[in-house]
Amino acid sequence: MTGVQTCALPILPLTLFNKPITNIYVQSFLYCVPYVTLAVMTFPTILYETNSQLAGLAALIVGIILAWKDKSLFQVSITCCLIVLTMEYII
Repeated sequence: MTGVQTCALPILPLTLFNKPITNIYVQSFLYCVPYVTLAVMTFPTILYETNSQLAGLAALIVGIILAWKDKSLFQVSITCCLIVLTMEYII
């Protein structure tokens, strides 16, 4: 991408939408987009960047359970890292 295209992408919505978006469906869609994007970029890395896919899968399952129980992002990430480290040491 050229510099003009790179600058135009974030600025373009500001020029197209002058009024606040009031449609609840569009608002809910735009609210979820960052989370979906992060999940799509992170999920394959969890499974394939470890030496063992089993270690990545175990960390993923534990991370989902901890997040479901409203643990902080720091607690979930540290626990998942420790699980991968432990499982790769054992395997």
